[in-house]
Amino acid sequence: MESTSEIVNFGKSLLVPSVLELAKEPIDKIPIRYVHHDQDPPSNDVHVPSVPIVNLKSLLTGESMNYELEKLHFACIDWGFFQIIDHGVSLSLLEEFRRQVIDFFNLPMEDKKKLWQQPDNHEGFGQLFVISEEQKLDWSDMFYITTLPVNQRKIELFEKLPIKLRETMEAYSEELKKLAMTLLSLMAKALTIDDNEIKELFRDGVQSMRMNYYPPCPEPDNAIGFTPHSDADALTILFQLNETEGLQIRKDGKWVPVKPLQNAFVVNVGDIMEIVSNSVYRSIEHRAIVNSDSKRLSVATFYSSNLGSELGPARSLVGPKNPPVFRRMPIEEYFKNFFARKLNGKSYIDFLKLEVTGNGSTDKLTILLL
Repeated sequence: MESTSEIVNFGKSLLVPSVLELAKEPIDKIPIRYVHHDQDPPSNDVHVPSVPIVNLKSLLTGESMNYELEKLHFACIDWGFFQIIDHGVSLSLLEEFRRQVIDFFNLPMEDKKKLWQQPDNHEGFGQLFVISEEQKLDWSDMFYITTLPVNQRKIELFEKLPIKLRETMEAYSEELKKLAMTLLSLMAKALTIDDNEIKELFRDGVQSMRMNYYPPCPEPDNAIGFTPHSDADALTILFQLNETEGLQIRKDGKWVPVKPLQNAFVVNVGDIMEIVSNSVYRSIEHRAIVNSDSKRLSVATFYSSNLGSELGPARSLVGPKNPPVFRRMPIEEYFKNFFARKLNGKSYIDFLKLEVTGNGSTDKLTILLL
């Protein structure tokens, strides 16, 4: 697929104050704009199974390769989430990156202001998907940056980063691209998608990172760390920086907590992979909750298709007996539409679905607009 050398601006978000600075004040109640009264409580069912665990080393070598591939396939179909162990990313690199990100959020506010979002672009410190001054806000600060391909980086933002963070992030970025491509290739194998089609679609894919800081909250039951949503990418690889829990996924209508394993990554299927798999794999709604005692830090790395590519179900997967579930569209249009919307569960991918009309024949497809 043809790629683009021009830097693509995927969108913007209204500027908001720092929640971390707000949380430093001795407050008993959170400002009204952070109050969410309509949250569903988490599941208290002690018998809910935990997110599947997949061993990457066993997936690639050894006698249990087929078993692990089936486990990966099941996790993507039934859960949309899994934890990956023996992933091959150096533990020393993870530890160094952990330190650098924590130090980054602890920078003085005057230094952070130099890295804050600009009115015309959502990269930097702030929040995403804020489209109105009346919109409810999340109880979190984040730093968002595009890391790959190199020609899509905002150089002026990169040059303002602390040198050690920038160097460590470069190494981490390359390692996670390798991991993402390995996982996508394995998923293609499980789905019987042509491997060359997957490589062609993702080898120069867009990678971005979202560093998250969820401060303690005086009213955790009335706040949300990250609004429920599904991810717009192909794969998200989450690195949890401390032991505080907060990630929850919507499983069978209930909010189920994810307890990250030490030195493991939490991986989830994004909307792009649901589209490419023609809805065999499902992106899952998830959210982050907060608590009154402990902060939580994480880094989510998003991996998506090449710029210049067309997004749609894999051509090697669809046919007369397996008609496409989603319409096709340029990847730039897909992302610009996504970042222009307020987060609302899986409403965006639902918007992209095709509806079979009439007697169910595939020649009568209409776009379902929601």
